[in-house]
Amino acid sequence: MAGGKKHGYAVNVQWTGNVGKGTTNYRSYERSYEITTEGKPTILGSADPTFRGDPGRYNPEEFLVASLSACHMLWYLHLCSDAKIIITAYSDNAAGTMAETPNGGGHFTEVVLKPVVTVQPGSDLIHAERLHRQAHERCFIANSVNFPIRCEPSVLVKA
Repeated sequence: MAGGKKHGYAVNVQWTGNVGKGTTNYRSYERSYEITTEGKPTILGSADPTFRGDPGRYNPEEFLVASLSACHMLWYLHLCSDAKIIITAYSDNAAGTMAETPNGGGHFTEVVLKPVVTVQPGSDLIHAERLHRQAHERCFIANSVNFPIRCEPSVLVKA
């Protein structure tokens, strides 16, 4: 991004899982944490339940999938607005797949976005569907990851 604007983002991640013994052993602590930034509600996080996390809290893997979905949506809405395609509803049941590696780490192998978009009658459905490709190409988060992201959109006309 030579010569482009730069943006900064600051958050605080605070581990809240010390139950009195610290990290004495793998089972001696909770994986809970809080994400805060000035002027916004606290987000409660934990590890995936597979890794001893709290299933009632969001985990980093869900945050990554949600970030990809939200960034795509925001770009898509912007592009539709510019194209005079009026969107009245947008929902995405996004899903990500992560593979563990033999060394105990892991990585995402893909994320699939499945946005269902509702447009006003008279909208160009073909153009509305094609704008998903452009949204993907511009998405800041999608451009920052090293695994495939597929988009399987559905465009519906408002009843």
